[in-house]
Amino acid sequence: MTDHREVAIVRWPGRTPPIQDGLADLLAAYHLRTEAEKGQPVASVDGLPDRYRAEITDPRTAFAGDVVLVALLGDVAVGCLVLTSTTNRKTEIKRLWTDTEFRGRGVASALLGAALALATENGVDTVRLSVWAWRTGAIALYERLGFTVTESWDERDQLVCMQRAA
Repeated sequence: MTDHREVAIVRWPGRTPPIQDGLADLLAAYHLRTEAEKGQPVASVDGLPDRYRAEITDPRTAFAGDVVLVALLGDVAVGCLVLTSTTNRKTEIKRLWTDTEFRGRGVASALLGAALALATENGVDTVRLSVWAWRTGAIALYERLGFTVTESWDERDQLVCMQRAA
């Protein structure tokens, strides 16, 4: 059983403890794991494509205009999620990641709940996301939260596009 009460969700940057290093670590883990799962493993952040490396080294610039949510357990950053700026009353969830040591504690659910609430507050009609087909646990979570598979807006092989009303 998960306990969302122990997970604190904060906006970054904001009036929170300095968590840039924790956010960078989470983004690095996300991208390194994703590249490995795609069959293109790299040994370190230096081997990542430029656009991913930029998110890790300068998230403030990479996500300018977006909302970055960070999950904290105590003062440790254990998860992150990016909610893109709203366009045509739509927003997209990206970079949802929970540190592998902290999975099963409701971190991803808490991040998604906060993102969906924020989308509603901002007058968004549709929240969308994309997920790799092999991430079946994530797909099941999204489906439990009301996301359904939709026509792809991204032509990458094995990428599943999903959406739901805000």
